[in-house]
Amino acid sequence: MTALPPCPLCASEYTYADGAQLICPECAHEWTPGDTGATDEAKVIRDAVGNTLQDGDTVSVIKDLKVKGSSLVVKVGTKVKNIRLVDGDHDIDCKIEGIGAMKLKSEFVKKV
Repeated sequence: MTALPPCPLCASEYTYADGAQLICPECAHEWTPGDTGATDEAKVIRDAVGNTLQDGDTVSVIKDLKVKGSSLVVKVGTKVKNIRLVDGDHDIDCKIEGIGAMKLKSEFVKKV
C-alpha cells in the first residue's frame, strides 16, 4: 500500500483517497495529487464589466433588483459601499441604506 501525502493545510497524516481526490478528515480539505491548493485562494470575482472586485470596494447596481420576500426594490444606480466578498452563488455581502443587509451577485454590479 502506498503512503498518501499529508494534508497541505493542516499537515494531518490521516488523509484518504476518494477516486482521484485526496481528502483530509480533520479539516475537510480536498485536493488532487500534485495540486498546490492555490486554486481555492486565487478565485477572482469580477463585476458586470470585468473589473476585479475586492473587500471594501464601492459598487453601483446596474439593474433594478427585487428583494425576495419583500415589496422593496433596489433601484439602478444605488451605490453600495464597503462590500465584502464571500463564496457562493451570491458572492457579495453588503448593507444597503434603507433596506439592510443583503447578498448580491457580482454580475449585477459595477465598480465605482
